[in-house]
Amino acid sequence: MTDSLGAAVGAALTRIRNPRLDNDLLSAGMIRDLEVAPDGKVSFTFLLSRDDPATLVREARNAIKAIPGIQQDGVKITVVDPAGPPKATHGPPAQGPGPQSAGGIPAPTPSEMPRLGRVIAVSSGKGGVGKSTVAANLAIALAKEGYRVGLMDADIYGPNIPRMFGNFDKPVVIGGRIRPLDGHGVKLMSIGFLVERDAPAIWRGPIIMKVIQQFLRDVDWGDLDYFLVDMPPGTGDAQLSLVQSVAVSGAVIVTTPQEMAVGDALKGAKMFERVNVPVLGIVENMAAFTDPSSGARVAFFGEGGGQRLADEVGVPLLGSVPLQPGLAAQADAGTPIVVA
Repeated sequence: MTDSLGAAVGAALTRIRNPRLDNDLLSAGMIRDLEVAPDGKVSFTFLLSRDDPATLVREARNAIKAIPGIQQDGVKITVVDPAGPPKATHGPPAQGPGPQSAGGIPAPTPSEMPRLGRVIAVSSGKGGVGKSTVAANLAIALAKEGYRVGLMDADIYGPNIPRMFGNFDKPVVIGGRIRPLDGHGVKLMSIGFLVERDAPAIWRGPIIMKVIQQFLRDVDWGDLDYFLVDMPPGTGDAQLSLVQSVAVSGAVIVTTPQEMAVGDALKGAKMFERVNVPVLGIVENMAAFTDPSSGARVAFFGEGGGQRLADEVGVPLLGSVPLQPGLAAQADAGTPIVVA
């Protein structure tokens, strides 16, 4: 049975082509350490560079799961970038081989943590621009596409993920590992799950760093395709702790069109460049309001700020989200717009 299953798995992988290499996954050498167990479990390492379509992993998993005799929850794919930790493609280089502390001292080398998949920081320079809203909707949208997604709330002082997902349960600890909560198919962890609902976090920087490291290492995330981190505003301890602890694949910067928000977001983008984390793109939130009765478009916070920021950083404007009254109400109710 193992031989026939192995042949079926190999055939399924040869039917998936990498358009960049114009070759199938096996012939391109993208599959390593392939193991097919008699009970239908499959495991292998997927060598996926940053230039390859991320959808290839999902195609491979779905093709294997469609084979009779394969365990639906027994397909384990470890995604590894063959080039190692991602490097910034623009902006000034970091001083030295790795991330730098504020004083120019080399920071600890981040871990690969391949089980987390691609680590994406959703960040902003300013609070109140809708960063958590973007992070929550992006995570759910990826989960709806069939990806395995985790979302870590790194905003220790103002955690919003519990409210965004309408989940205030307490996580359980099994075998010394914290089990993340689930919301709309996304694995979740937030300090908001661990403290009283309205209790303030009056902690200094070193404690913040320890909390983030504990969330990364002591939470049983399982095997993920994408690991999103909802960052706090600014360029402080949480940001530095993240890039020192795990290899971050890229950052998405959220801003409003307002010049004040754009200026702060630019500082955040440059911070990621300095620590060799590529900025993937800009999301402009609260772009404009369209009057439903007259159709008139009103730009309360100005126009074009997101595009100007994208041009300044040299990255694409990924999207422009309009100012829509229902968005905030749905988020407060725990039903982000992609599931409403």
